[in-house]
Amino acid sequence: MFVAIGSPKRLSLYTISSSSHYGMDSRVELLTPEGLRVDGRRANELRKITAKTSVFSQSDGSAYIEQGNTKCLAAVYGPREVRHRMQALADRAIINVEFNVAPFSTSERKKRSKNDKRSLEVATFIRQTFEPVILTSQFPRSQIDIYLQIFQHDGGLLQSCINAATLALIDAGIPMLDYVCACSAGCIDKVPVLDLNNLEESADTPELTVAILPRTGKVNLLEMESRLHIEKLASVTELATEGCMQIHKILDDVVRKNTQHLKDRLTS
Repeated sequence: MFVAIGSPKRLSLYTISSSSHYGMDSRVELLTPEGLRVDGRRANELRKITAKTSVFSQSDGSAYIEQGNTKCLAAVYGPREVRHRMQALADRAIINVEFNVAPFSTSERKKRSKNDKRSLEVATFIRQTFEPVILTSQFPRSQIDIYLQIFQHDGGLLQSCINAATLALIDAGIPMLDYVCACSAGCIDKVPVLDLNNLEESADTPELTVAILPRTGKVNLLEMESRLHIEKLASVTELATEGCMQIHKILDDVVRKNTQHLKDRLTS
């Protein structure tokens, strides 16, 4: 399991103001007495998820996913020959992850380089999450490249990237032990909440991102961005895990529908 405790500075990097995105002032109530959040969801409710695979013809595998208003595109190339022979490993493939955020994805309209500290950090989280899952030993002296692009960011950036990468790797036919499904959870007014949006993240809400292998329940990533009281850790982690299982059903349905579509095309 890969555990990461992220820097709180992340809250200042990808911010959408509450007034411009939700039409409310900065003092908006994140959780009403009736148990509703700013976007109308219940505490344990996921945002709407839509996804599709095979969106690029040039790549070996690709996927597009929307989790709420967060939009992510993933493309996978490989296994293929390593670019630099010195990097080749005799017993397995190496995994490269490149992560980018479009300048228009947030209200900041700020272009970030590939060497941006937060972008490199996210890419590392994703690479270390997939390394134990992809059967790299089947492809010695080769590399697998995963490219991720965020077109719109409204919270749950890391989980969206992991879920999109999972679909793209499956689309590329790369063997894995299982799906990798990720979801975030946090705590607002001492109430555990699932799948935080950007407004909730920007309000210093304690947040935990979990990635699991659904068949075994093994936790592959546990990343925390800010402090969370120890008494709430178990309930928040359990809620995030439940969210991962719900996301697995959605992703599996997307893969099965795409497979059936390809089967129908071959037999028609």
